[in-house]
Amino acid sequence: MGKPDIPQMKTWPRNLSTGPGGGMSTGPRGGMSTGPYGGMSTGPYGGLSTGPYGGMSTGPYGGLSTGPYGGLSTGPYGGLSTGPYGGLSTGPYGGLSTGPGGGMSTSSVNAYKSNIPPWPYFLREVEKRGFSREAAIIRKHLPDHLWPENFF
Repeated sequence: MGKPDIPQMKTWPRNLSTGPGGGMSTGPRGGMSTGPYGGMSTGPYGGLSTGPYGGMSTGPYGGLSTGPYGGLSTGPYGGLSTGPYGGLSTGPYGGLSTGPGGGMSTSSVNAYKSNIPPWPYFLREVEKRGFSREAAIIRKHLPDHLWPENFF
């Protein structure tokens, strides 16, 4: 069973790679890009957008949505799920996996993509919303320099 492809859901690279297309890249379509559709863009479909499908959106497929596939969902494929492909999974292609395609991988090959905002923003929102257990799990895997108190 693979991760479902949902055409209307927007995603951005969310791994630890600084290479082209990586989650820490500021280049075009990189996870930390502020350009059009970039992972740190506040514009339409951006990773920090609160608009439809944005990384900071609480609407359907949004990075802060608790609904199906949402960044704050604990359901299948959700950002707070520990199941296969979940944001808190350390298994293959999981958000906290260091392996190929994982969210903690430093490789830009087959970069992990997610609908969540950049990791520091996401962790801050997870904590703000009272998901203490999940925040502790993220902190266990996320490098210290990406913790909100060190990033902002």
